[in-house]
Amino acid sequence: MLETWRWFGPDDYVSLDNIVQAGAKGVVTSLHHIATGDVWPLEDILERKRLIEEKGLEWSVIESIPVHNDIKLQKGSYKEYIENYKSSLRNVAQAGVNIVCYNFMPVVDWTRTNLNYDLPNKSQALRFEMTDFAAYDVYVLQRPGAEQDYDPGLLSKAKARLDSMGEDEVDALEKNIIAGLPGGEGSYDREGIRSAIADYIEIGVEGMRSNLFAFLDDVIPVADEVGVLMCIHADDPPFSLFGLPRVVSTAEDVRALLDHSPSVSNGLTLCAGSFGARGDNDLVAMAREFGSKIHFVHLRNVTREEDGSFYEAEHLGGDNDMVGLISALMDEEKRRFDEGRGDIQIPMRPDHGHLLGDELTAANVNPGYSFMGRMKGLAELRGVIHALAATK
Repeated sequence: MLETWRWFGPDDYVSLDNIVQAGAKGVVTSLHHIATGDVWPLEDILERKRLIEEKGLEWSVIESIPVHNDIKLQKGSYKEYIENYKSSLRNVAQAGVNIVCYNFMPVVDWTRTNLNYDLPNKSQALRFEMTDFAAYDVYVLQRPGAEQDYDPGLLSKAKARLDSMGEDEVDALEKNIIAGLPGGEGSYDREGIRSAIADYIEIGVEGMRSNLFAFLDDVIPVADEVGVLMCIHADDPPFSLFGLPRVVSTAEDVRALLDHSPSVSNGLTLCAGSFGARGDNDLVAMAREFGSKIHFVHLRNVTREEDGSFYEAEHLGGDNDMVGLISALMDEEKRRFDEGRGDIQIPMRPDHGHLLGDELTAANVNPGYSFMGRMKGLAELRGVIHALAATK
């Protein structure tokens, strides 16, 4: 597997030199200064690639070229944004970067309620707490009809939780949920998110899926033409939030997506932490079923709780069978080698590392994207890969 590392560009707390020190060979990055929906200029792509290659690294995966909300809703200027997306695909292909990760999540990107959850070993992790989320949704945001989405016991706990919170805690919770997280597509205020949620609830799951398939019908032919592999990221978390439709949460969702557009250019980012936040997603089985269409992998682990809450666990801890997943992915690489495919190595990256040591008090570390936590995770994953390689 190709070891890669997510980098948020020249202003990232973690430098390209740090990535070299961690031993990764590839970089996963995006042009965050380009507004969502605008064309990625070739000169900007080439400049970012130059910075990466100067350090002896390669730009392995784009994560991501964001999909504008107008495309997801098929409203406003969505046709213009689709044409812009096609132009961006042509430009990244011309620059020699040919894997594009993207997502089709509505309103909020990856969502957590606590960015500094204390673990027993005094490190900190990202956490999604269902009680806190319900407290925000029902009693702070006051989304119309929100109480119907939660059982009475959870509502009672959520109200008690809110009553115990000070104003600063409520503000922090709101910021964590709606103000935007690393790699996301922007932020909302309270009124803005209410309006955006209503738009998506109106189209529903089937409308959302239909709009995703229409997007694929428009862009996959261009990806085929220029040799770009598109790989959609799972919903995170993989269940409805705010009553919003979710269309990339289960194996059945992935099956429908790949069946709709069978081109090899229409593929999957297998995010172990996102899909793995649902106990009914069998990651090893998914890797084996969808292997030929897996173009990118996020290797992280989660510890799930009965009410839907979870936190980011050690990379080799938690509830997901990381060793079994890596073994299945390595079997897929062997199959690709035997077939003579050009994309034998599957890029992977360690994801959402814990805060450790001095980084616990650093002010400029992106949540989930510390240096030491991810380096620790990469070392653990690398050990698994080497051990499995010796037995295959």
